[in-house]
Amino acid sequence: MKDRKLRERNQKKELILSAAKEIIEEVGIENLSIRKIANRIEHSPAIIYHYFQDKNEIVDSLLEEGYKRIVLALESLGPQDSTPEQILKESLMNYIEVALAMSEEYKIVMLSDSHVVLKHTSVLFKGASLERPAIQMLCKLLKNSYCENCSDDYVEIVAQIVWSSMFGLITRLILEGHKDKQFKQSIVEHHIDFIINSLKSMKNNGLGDAFYEI
Repeated sequence: MKDRKLRERNQKKELILSAAKEIIEEVGIENLSIRKIANRIEHSPAIIYHYFQDKNEIVDSLLEEGYKRIVLALESLGPQDSTPEQILKESLMNYIEVALAMSEEYKIVMLSDSHVVLKHTSVLFKGASLERPAIQMLCKLLKNSYCENCSDDYVEIVAQIVWSSMFGLITRLILEGHKDKQFKQSIVEHHIDFIINSLKSMKNNGLGDAFYEI
């Protein structure tokens, strides 16, 4: 009996989240409301408040799920015998592929300036590696490959630059809606090669060994 009630509760929450996601894709996060969700699932708003405190909690749940997928992409490391460079390269490729696969969701969320959304998606602040798992994972990959002797502050800034660079490419590919798969694959590969070569140059020139406070 207890298991059945828990299963039914989870199913109802998934129904609410699925409806909220559909509405967000249609009209944007800012125009999401409890009443619209209730109308979509043909229940009273009171039912939704039984599972979620408010609209913000629903948005939080959706963002956390999307963010988990991105983090998992960065965690999808190569074989144990891969070099740190190969692992970093593969992780960046996985990140871009996951983002493009969820293009509509990525665009709606990552281009939103809603304070509810930004508390999940903002990464350009000092200490981001402590609060954002994706930046934390990227810092770890950079530390293992090109920034062994760099300070944590410097590694974080490099991670923020790399992330911003990939965000720019992903956003343009989504907005421009390229259908040419060969071109898309080529520009993604060249973009990652450019990042890797820049990191190599940074390492060879000893940049970051003595990072100063900004």
